Amino acid sequence: MKSKSSLAPGIRLITAFSRDSWYRGFILLLTFLFYTAYHLSRKPISIVKSQLHRNCSTVIHPADLNITNNATWCDWAPFDQDNYQTLFGVLDNSFLVAYAIGMFISGIFGERLPLRYYLSAGMLMSGLFTCLFGLGFYWNIHSLGYYALIQVMNGLMQTTGWPSVVACVGNWFGKGKRGLIMGVWNSHTSVGNILGSLIAGVYVSSAWGLSFIVPGLIIASTGILCFFFLVEKPEDVNCSPPQHHNRVDIPVNGDAIHESVEVMEENTKAISFCGALCIPGVMEFSLCLLFAKLVSYTFLYWLPLYISNVAHFDAREAGDMSTLFDVGGIVGGIMAGLVSDYTGGRATTCCAMLLCAAPMLFLYNYIGQRSIGTTIGMLLLCGGLVNGPYALITTAVSADLGTHESLRGNSRALSTVAAIIDGTGSIGAALGPLLAGLISPTGWNHVFYMLISADVLACLFLSRLVYKEAQGWFGQRHQSRGFKEF
Repeated sequence: MKSKSSLAPGIRLITAFSRDSWYRGFILLLTFLFYTAYHLSRKPISIVKSQLHRNCSTVIHPADLNITNNATWCDWAPFDQDNYQTLFGVLDNSFLVAYAIGMFISGIFGERLPLRYYLSAGMLMSGLFTCLFGLGFYWNIHSLGYYALIQVMNGLMQTTGWPSVVACVGNWFGKGKRGLIMGVWNSHTSVGNILGSLIAGVYVSSAWGLSFIVPGLIIASTGILCFFFLVEKPEDVNCSPPQHHNRVDIPVNGDAIHESVEVMEENTKAISFCGALCIPGVMEFSLCLLFAKLVSYTFLYWLPLYISNVAHFDAREAGDMSTLFDVGGIVGGIMAGLVSDYTGGRATTCCAMLLCAAPMLFLYNYIGQRSIGTTIGMLLLCGGLVNGPYALITTAVSADLGTHESLRGNSRALSTVAAIIDGTGSIGAALGPLLAGLISPTGWNHVFYMLISADVLACLFLSRLVYKEAQGWFGQRHQSRGFKEF
């Protein structure tokens, strides 16, 4: 019999990992692709804005075109009006308000329906409505009501994504190194934004309808992929379930035995909405995310237009430049997960990054456009500090709270907890772009003051949890790190 050392290096690598490891890696990759597609299909609207309303006096018009208004001839009605920023705000909030409302409902469905069917249907429907927005270009539709309705329906369909993928990943991965694993995994948000920007940028100047149709077809394709390959739980393929909590001593007949908390009680009943709200830490992190996501989504929807207006880039260049914010977000999310795993302080990590983000936003507004090098550096830095806490809360924190010890083994709370946290955050995501649309006509400085204030408020909501973590570090109370005290 040949020794193992005689095997080909590739085969040795394959056999070095267990069956469980291969399945976990496969699920991590699959859910990464799914949510990348979700964000990829959300991004085009921010790129296309600067094409729907342009400075037409600088655009060469066709010789056979009869122009009645030299300032708006190249704009797409109804966004050729002076209040175009308000109209863009209507589109943003049609999506975001529907998303925020639908998220609270989606988590409840996610706990009670098979995730594979629910996620597949959601991606197919999201693809349909994304394509319908782009078809408005080819059908020559100039009704604000049409585009707003499509945004509402798409917002509702997109709520199927986050609770489902978080629940699925939480089912497969336990407490150990969860912050790092989910920090890396959560880069799907930024990767999706980057790909969405680049794909939309290819078509925005020639046929902006394709900026929506191509991403729509991509997310619909991933829906088909989900239907054929997603495995919801390790038990479904005879893999061992993960350990969600540290081992504790349970007294039995006067003697202490070691058992994991999750085997104390295996409760298969889905948790109620109020029951999820009562989990220690859910309210604080939800309110923190409201303001953190307000900042992140204001950048998501308005950064390309800000760069175009202030730095005078064209639509495609502004879209490409805005992807640097998301590149910084990838690094920030990974660093937040790594630091929080090492320190055991999820709340403290978020608070520290938010506090650093506030002065960086101020500096970006004042010196960020002085040179191309300054612009790149500030976008990367601000992206990391703004998206780091947002990424940590929506992934590792949601998974921690969804498998909290107080649930005593109930594994069916993940989707509801993730929906509550992200749904509350989505209220901020809706408010941010709306406020930016209302404030930006008075000057971009005021928009940045609003964003800085939101960062400070996000920190305040975490102050109690930060204090509790500090108590554990300094030994004032003999409790383990993490969420047990909350």
